[in-house]
Amino acid sequence: MLTRGQAPVAMAPNQIDFRPYLSITFGYDTGLNGVSVDPNGNPVNSSGAAIEANAGISGFHSWKHTTVGLDFRAGFNHYPSQSYYDGSNELLLLSVTHLLSRHVMFSLRENAGIFTDNFGLPVLQQTVPFDPSTTYVPTNDFYDNRTVYLSTQADLMIQRSTRLSFDIGGDGFLVRRRSDALYGNTGAAARGDIQYRISRGSTLGVGYNYTHYSFTGIFSSTDMHTVVASYAVRLTRTVEFSATGGFTRFENKFLQDVPIDPAIAAIICAPGAPCVSSQVSYFVDYIPSVTARISKVVPRGVIYASGGHSVTPGNGLFLTSTSTMVSGGYSYTGLKKWAITSGVSYMASDSVANVQGNYSSVVINLSGSRHFFRATNGVLTFAARKYGSTDFHNYNLWQYSVRLGLAFTPGDIPLRLW
Repeated sequence: MLTRGQAPVAMAPNQIDFRPYLSITFGYDTGLNGVSVDPNGNPVNSSGAAIEANAGISGFHSWKHTTVGLDFRAGFNHYPSQSYYDGSNELLLLSVTHLLSRHVMFSLRENAGIFTDNFGLPVLQQTVPFDPSTTYVPTNDFYDNRTVYLSTQADLMIQRSTRLSFDIGGDGFLVRRRSDALYGNTGAAARGDIQYRISRGSTLGVGYNYTHYSFTGIFSSTDMHTVVASYAVRLTRTVEFSATGGFTRFENKFLQDVPIDPAIAAIICAPGAPCVSSQVSYFVDYIPSVTARISKVVPRGVIYASGGHSVTPGNGLFLTSTSTMVSGGYSYTGLKKWAITSGVSYMASDSVANVQGNYSSVVINLSGSRHFFRATNGVLTFAARKYGSTDFHNYNLWQYSVRLGLAFTPGDIPLRLW
């Protein structure tokens, strides 16, 4: 079912050979910013040339009762004049589906990674039959800071009849950041839904999701109860649309400092010293919970757009936030010598926890490769990110990254990067 996080059905391949690759590129990055300030007390904004090496493997294979999809890459960035920003980036997307019986299926979806500068977008992958944007991954981190994340989703699907199916599932996720000034999070979720196929190409459903997460380095946690109705339809042989709509009730608590009455402060506080007290802040709120995606499969690629409104764990600088995100992408490997992958996303958030205010990000990614001769491809990638806020002046920042180099992989079709 599309509303259960799967990629478009028409993208599902029968077999894709597991294909390794190795690339070496040279480029330039701007807007590098560690968790520090310059001599004038302003956020760091550095630039520098970069050398990057990447290796990876991707593919999809089906057996009688089991399918496995994999996308993995590992890389290292070196900045000759800015070695502080040297670091590695790893990404793992893994799906395993196993048919336990004629009407019962188990699926496991993994999205894990390590990054220092996160220019990537969670785009649809042809070799992994789920949508990475439906997992719990950090996508709008402000600082170039080493971050580790893991998202695990497991589901048991029961096909009660040709029209009626049930799903129960659980999620676990965590984010850890190297800087003690930034917050990580740990969470778990339980969910279930009922889907009923009302026609050959359309399905209605209803679902419930409970999520709890807490933060490292601060007393703060959030509990969410979400109820949604869902609808999915195959408009044509290559065009699919899915959407969910409902509401989320979330409870948020965190420790905050409050000023002490001057009369009390005169007794218990040292003269001239700041005098504050800590108290637990707790509130309950309701927001609309909406997601939607439309996609069109083209030969050897896909065009898609998606959007949603939900509660998120923030980005390590801001904690629990209400966020609206829209994104779109296009990938194509049908040309004889060329492959193109592109994506754009916009996220606008309002922090409702430790610091209250708005923040946003725009990300643009573009990559292309050209097959030159046996096992050799030329590659070019470009990424741009804009951070913005009307409440926090120093949060406004542009970052750019460009890479040019060679990639080596078996096969006679161009290498598609992401």
